This record gives sequence, structure tokens and C-alpha cells, in this order.
Amino acid sequence: MANIALTGDRPTGRLHIGHYAGSLKERVAIQNSGAVDELFIMIADTQALTDNAGNPQKVRDNIIEVILDYISAGIDLDKTTIFIQSEVRALPEITTYYMNLVTLPRLLRNPTVKAEIAYRGFDSDTKGVPVGFANYPISQAADITAFNANRIPVGDDQLPMIEQTREIVRAFNNQYNTDCLVMPDAVLPKNNVCKRLPGIDGSLKMSKSLGNAIYLADTSEEVKKKIFSMYTDPNHIRVEDPGKVEGNVVFTYLDAFSTDEHFKRFYPEFNNLDELKKAYEHGGIGDMKIKTFLYNVMEDILTPIRERRKEYEKKIELIFDYIKKGNEKANKVADETLGKIRKAMGIDYFTDDTFVKEQIEKYN
Repeated sequence: MANIALTGDRPTGRLHIGHYAGSLKERVAIQNSGAVDELFIMIADTQALTDNAGNPQKVRDNIIEVILDYISAGIDLDKTTIFIQSEVRALPEITTYYMNLVTLPRLLRNPTVKAEIAYRGFDSDTKGVPVGFANYPISQAADITAFNANRIPVGDDQLPMIEQTREIVRAFNNQYNTDCLVMPDAVLPKNNVCKRLPGIDGSLKMSKSLGNAIYLADTSEEVKKKIFSMYTDPNHIRVEDPGKVEGNVVFTYLDAFSTDEHFKRFYPEFNNLDELKKAYEHGGIGDMKIKTFLYNVMEDILTPIRERRKEYEKKIELIFDYIKKGNEKANKVADETLGKIRKAMGIDYFTDDTFVKEQIEKYN
């Protein structure tokens, strides 16, 4: 069986370093490692409309922003297929068939859906939740299975969604006595800290809407301003005071991004992060010192991304040529899967002449 990876993002804003640490970096590694036979990346505009129906322009405006973030971070358009969700005609139909395999209470128990409902302030009794929003896990299952994907790079907040897809795959294959749907597995970042990077304000979630994110396209000055305003240890008032590492966002980011090589270049007083943590906990290191180090680390990562983006911004027409080809390829693959689904369900009435012959024989 071929190893196929599928992942994607909702085009509701530019991508931030939480996306980069949580899955984008892993996508680039998968692309370049040869570990999969195919990598699909989806611009999930249909899913974005589930809670942006009143503002489709927001989704429209951010499609190219997200694509630019992808390729600036290292996604190669010659190696990876990028496509737009709404352009793939088979996906809504596949979603419809899967809707008969899942109950509404099961959807609303999905931890990711529950968290998003609470985050967006829908009514606690779910009366205000749009059907399309509640249907999000089924739509995602359609996306994954349409491309026979068995490797799904995600952050850990998406694990309940992958588990729901696995439930749908089992239910479909069992109900229709088939093996046409492929069972997917989540691919998590190797660094546990990267699975869910907190916001620069210390909140659990880095979010576009909360304004607590560092974006891949941020200028050097914007990155510096955000890092220097980051939440640290509120009790670390004087330089000589012992500092706490746990819950200190600056150290969380250093856990996610710094390497021993960064210490050699930007903080040679220490060999690695463990040494810096011990020294900070002992006292004698100011917060601005570690923030400056983090800024240098982030600039080392973001500068080449920023420079590649400037070059690709001059090639928008070429990029869209690739996306059109990606849409064509995605449609071909998804149509083939839809054909298998219809056949398994016995609703491929006119794929060949079997159904017509059966009915003629029945009435003659």
C-alpha cells in the first residue's frame, strides 16, 4: 500500500509559528525525506466558511496568503500537490454518505468540536451551532479518505478529529463489507512542546483572532516587539532573583525552536538549553537577556522564510498555475475514491450496464 500524507489549513489568516512548529515543519520534512509516496496539502476554504459564512471575502483574501506561507516555509510545488477544497467536486458527496454513519451527539462530544464551540461563544445548549460547523469532523473524514491518506501530520488538538475519521472508516468498511477506505494515522511533531505552542501572552492557544501570534510573514521589527512583550515569570522582578522555567513562555519557545548550534552562535556562555535553564532558576539572568536570545533564534528561522516569500510574491501567476494543476490532480484522485464508495454502497447504477440488465431481467 502506498504511503500518502494529507494535511491542510483553513485560509482565515496568515500562518504563524504555532502552525510551523505544530505541523508545517513536519510537512516539509516528510516532503523531503521520501517517507511518503505522495503529499497533498489542502486549502480548507469550505471548512473555513462554517464559521465565516458572513464574511467569505476574508476566506477569499487569505487563500494566496496561506499558499505563500507554505512555499516560503519550504513546501516544493514540484514535489507536493496543493489544492483548494471547494474545487474538488467529490468531497461534498462523500461527506453526505458519511453523515449516515455518525450520530449528532457523537459529533458534539468530539473534544475538538466542543472546544471550538466554547471558543467561538456559541450557545451552551448548542442551539446556536451551525450544522456545517458541527459537521466539520465528517467533512474532514471525507477529505482524508478521498485521497487514501494514511499519514496525517497534525498538532495534538486535532487527534480527536483523526480518531473520528478512523471510526467512520471502520463503520463504512464494516457496513458495506469492503476495504476501499484506508485507515489514517496521525503524525505528531517529534518535539512534544511543538504539539501545541502557547500564545505569546501565555494563553494555551496561539490564535489569529486573539492577536497573540508571531506570523511567518512578520517583519523583524514585529517579531522583536512581540518577543520583548512576552509573558515570563511575574515573580522574577530583579536580575538576581531565582526564575521559574515552568510556565515561562520564553523558555517554552526556546524548547520548541532553539538548538545547541544557536547557543554557539548567539549565547556562547552556555552549551545548551538545560544549562541556561539551571542558571535562570538559580538567579542572575535577566528576562531581556533570554528574550534577546529567543529573538536571535527566531530570526535565524524566520529570515530565510521571509526572504523566500518576497521572491514568490513576484511569481503569483506561476503559483496559481501550479494550484490549478493541483486541483485537477485532486479531482482525479477523489473521483476515483468516490467511484469505489458508490460501488461498495451499490449506488453505482450507471457505471456499467449491470444495474440496467438486472432491472430489465426483473420485469421481463
